[in-house]
Amino acid sequence: MKIGVVGKPSSGKSTFLNAATLVGAEMAPHPFTTIKPNLGTAYIRANCPCKEFNLQCSPRHGKCVNGIRFVPVTLVDVAGLVPDAHKGKGMGNQFLSDLADADALIHVVDASGQTDEQGNPTKGHDPIKDVDFLEKEIEYWMYGIVHKKWGQIKRQTKMKTTKLYEGIYKQLSGLRISEEEVKRLVNELGITTESTDEELFKLIREIRKMNKPIALAANKIDLPEADNNYKRMKEKFDGGVTHCCSEAELALRKATEQGVIEYIPGESSFKALKELKPEQEKALNFIRENVLDKYGSTGVQKCIEHTVRDMLEMIVVYPVEDEKKLTDKKGNVLPDALLLPKGSTALDLAYKIHTEIGEKFIGAIDCRSHKRIGKDHQLKDGDIIKILV
Repeated sequence: MKIGVVGKPSSGKSTFLNAATLVGAEMAPHPFTTIKPNLGTAYIRANCPCKEFNLQCSPRHGKCVNGIRFVPVTLVDVAGLVPDAHKGKGMGNQFLSDLADADALIHVVDASGQTDEQGNPTKGHDPIKDVDFLEKEIEYWMYGIVHKKWGQIKRQTKMKTTKLYEGIYKQLSGLRISEEEVKRLVNELGITTESTDEELFKLIREIRKMNKPIALAANKIDLPEADNNYKRMKEKFDGGVTHCCSEAELALRKATEQGVIEYIPGESSFKALKELKPEQEKALNFIRENVLDKYGSTGVQKCIEHTVRDMLEMIVVYPVEDEKKLTDKKGNVLPDALLLPKGSTALDLAYKIHTEIGEKFIGAIDCRSHKRIGKDHQLKDGDIIKILV
C-alpha cells in the first residue's frame, strides 16, 4: 500500500515523512526542497493476537510492542504543488505522475497561514484555499488526460468499437482505477457522447474521490493562528481533518532513537530515560505542554491510521500455516500481518499471500473457532486464518 504525502511547497511534507519514517528526506524552509520523490516506511497500529494467546510473536515485517502490532505502509513525499501545476508550472508534471500508483493522499496543510500558495513566507494566508486548489489541480490533471482523447472516445463509442466507459477507463488505467467503478459512475451520472465539458469534469471529480481520497493534516498546529484555522477547517470539511505537528513527532522519534526518552508513536505522553540537558528539557516540555497535553498526540500517527483504516477501510489479518501453534512452517509465531480491504474474503487473502495459493485454494480455517470456512467467507479485522491448498 502506498500513501502519497502532498501539499504546496514549505507546508511541512518532508518533515511529516521524516517524522513518520525517519527516512531522512531533505528539509528546508524554502520552496521545492523536494525534487525527486522520497520513499519511506510508516506503520499503522493493530492489536496483535500474541497477547490474547500469551505468545511471543516474531514479525517478519514491522514490529510488535506490548501487544501492539506495527503494520508497514509506504509513504511517498513528492515535489510541492503550486497553482496551475496541471499545466506544468512548478514541478507539476513530475508531482502528478509520481502519484499515479498511490492508494490515497495525505495533504499536509500549513494551518498557521504563514506561507502563501507558492510556499513563500507570509502572514494571514487562509489554509482552506490550499485544500481547494490542491484538489482541483489533481482533478484538472486527470480531466486533461481524458479530455485530450475525448473526441476519439466519442467517435469509437458511436462506431460501437468500444463502450464509453471503456474508453474513459483506458485513459485512466495507469492510475490503478477500477474499470467497474468507472462504469458505475458513468451510468450513475448519465455520461454520454453528448455530455458537456462540465459534466465530464464532474465525472472526473467523482473518480478522483474514489481513486485518490485525500486526508487532511493541519500541520504546524503549535504556531500562532493554527488552532483557529484548524477549527475552521474541521467545520468546513465535516471534521475530516487531523491536527498535526510534524516537527514535534520528529523530535520525539529522534529522542527515542537516541535512547533519551521512551515514546510510542501515536501516544499522548513520553518518559525520560536519562537526565536531560537544559535545551532538551526545554524542547520536550514545549512539545508536552503545547502539543501532547493540548491535542492528545502530535497527530502524525493518527493521520496515517485515519487514512488507512477509515478512508481506505482496511483491516489487518494474520495468516498462519499451523492453526494450533499460530506459526508458519519455520515455527515463526504470527509472522505476517496483512492489510486487506474491508469485505475481503478468505479467497482474497489466499491471493494476497501468493497467486499460486489463490489458484490452489480449497478452503481455510478460522484459528479462533477452529471452524472450516469457504472462499466467500468475509474476514474480520484481527482474524487469524490458515489457508488450505
